[in-house]
Formats: sequence, structure tokens, C-alpha cells
Amino acid sequence: MMNISRRAICGAALLAATSPLNFHALAKPTAPKIRVGVLKFGTVNWELDTIKHNQFDAASGIDVEIVYFAGEDATNVAMLAGDLNIIVSDWLWVSRQRSQGADLTLAPYSTAVGAIMVKEDAPIRAIPDLAGKKIGVTGGPLDKSWLLIQGLARRDHKIDLTRESEVVFGAPPLLSEKAVSGELDAVLNFWHFCARLEVNGFRRLIGADDAAKALGALGPVSALGYVFHEKWANENPDLAMNFLRASGEAKKLLARSDAEWQRLAPIVRAEGRELEMLRDRYREGIPNRPLAEEERDAAKLYEILAELGGEKLVGKARQMAPGTFWALKT
Repeated sequence: MMNISRRAICGAALLAATSPLNFHALAKPTAPKIRVGVLKFGTVNWELDTIKHNQFDAASGIDVEIVYFAGEDATNVAMLAGDLNIIVSDWLWVSRQRSQGADLTLAPYSTAVGAIMVKEDAPIRAIPDLAGKKIGVTGGPLDKSWLLIQGLARRDHKIDLTRESEVVFGAPPLLSEKAVSGELDAVLNFWHFCARLEVNGFRRLIGADDAAKALGALGPVSALGYVFHEKWANENPDLAMNFLRASGEAKKLLARSDAEWQRLAPIVRAEGRELEMLRDRYREGIPNRPLAEEERDAAKLYEILAELGGEKLVGKARQMAPGTFWALKT
């Protein structure tokens, strides 16, 4: 075996480091970092993991740093404090913050929303059948989906579900368990919990998207969006657009590649038919409408939600704040 001295190794390393070709590589600037705050087990992680694994961020000239939080309030506080560049939240919260002087804005992320689920053999076929039933509702009394379904029940059926049904609020996993065990007659849960129920003997009675369309929306409206400070986005338009480009590439891959979903299975914590249902429901929630159309429909729904939820939900603003949806200033 050839005996190579330490001096020779160091000399070779020095020569390589100082050659023009390698000097250019070493001097290459680090890609700008974008800090994205998410819940540890939230569904946004599926897309962000796809971005990182496939290096869609690097291809777009950025480095996405994922920062995990235990709760939504913590991510909101960190965002408002300027500790993060991007979080995921809804346009109601963004509008409320803007009406109070903050400069937050939003780019659509997903139109996937929850639904009221009942067992396949349940004698509940329409909203009026919920009267007198025990309904589990996640997200609390001011949950957007719950308010929209209430609004539709009042308008079309003259039913006040808060008075004519027994409503139980709770955490999503607990409510799903109680629905499966038969302790609840129906459950309104987040979209991914609904997808899991669909492969476990449940069917959709009515989705929040159905209620939104019945109440005036002309198409799907993003329930959630990537939220960031408008000042940051306007001062760094390339960073903002490059992040959204990386997000778009991830969505395109997840829309066409079943193999990518198989790779994500440990993160999604599902397999077989359940994984397929989550995949299909995620794909249905990929936004594909012009931004202006979504914004108009969100403004319509805002006024309905403001009436139903009142000041506790939206604050004093009765209309959605201008600029809630971000449009790149050219």
C-alpha cells in the first residue's frame, strides 16, 4: 500500500482549495434562509418535507428552515414578533390582524376543509336530521366550518343547530374516537381526520365547502394560506416568490406521484386505503383558481362569518381587510 504523508495530503488539499475552479465553489454564497413555523404534526409538514427531500427550495435559490411549535398560538406569537418569515393560518386571522394595524398577508395554500361525518348506516341523510342529535365539533364554537354549516341550516331549514342539537366541543382525535365508538351521532372534524373516518365506515353528510358554495362562493376558497409580513414580501419579492415556486413544485409532485406519497407514509402516519384517501383529499385541496376569484369569494364569506361569529371572531371590522390576499406589486 502506498504510504502518503500528512504533508502531502495537506498540500493536495491546499492546492485544491486555491485552484480557480474550487475557489469559485467555496466562495459561492449561502442560499438565503426562510424560516417557516409549523405545528409538529400538522399536514403542512407533508408539503414542506416534499420541498426539502426533493430540494425544491435549493432549486429555487432559497433554504427553507422548518421551525416546529407545539400550538397555533405559539406560531402566531412568533410570527407577530418577527421571529419567523412564514406560517400557515387562515384569512380570517390575517384580516383581523390587518384591521388592527399589522401588515400580515396571505398566499393560498389549501382549499381542503372539514365536513360533518356520520356512520354509513346512520339514519342521518340531510341537515334537518341533525336536530336532536349529539354532534362533536372540533375547533370551538367560532370554527369557520361550524359557523358556515350553521348559517346554511338557519337559512335553508330554519334550524338553529346550537339549540336543537347537543353540541360537544373537543380535540380532533378524541372526537373521532367518540364518533367511532358511537358516543356521537355526527362529528365535524378537520379534513384529514374526515379522510381517515371515510375508510372506517363513515360518509360525508355536508362539507364546509358545500356550505360555502351554497352561501355564495363560486368555487373553492383556500381555508389556509402561507402567511407573511407584507413589508418583508415587498422588500424581498424574489424570496417570497421563490418560496411559493418551491411550494408549487411540491404540490405538482404530490398531485401526480403516488410514489411520493408512499415515501411520505411514515410522516402521514397512514398506509393502504387510508393513505390513498388522504392523498386524494389533499389533491382535491390544491388551489387552482385565479387569486382574484378566491379573494372575492373570501370577502363574501367574511361578511357571513362576521354576522354569525360577531366581534369575538372578526373584531370590529365587518368587511375583510384590503390586502388580506397578497398580490406582488410590480
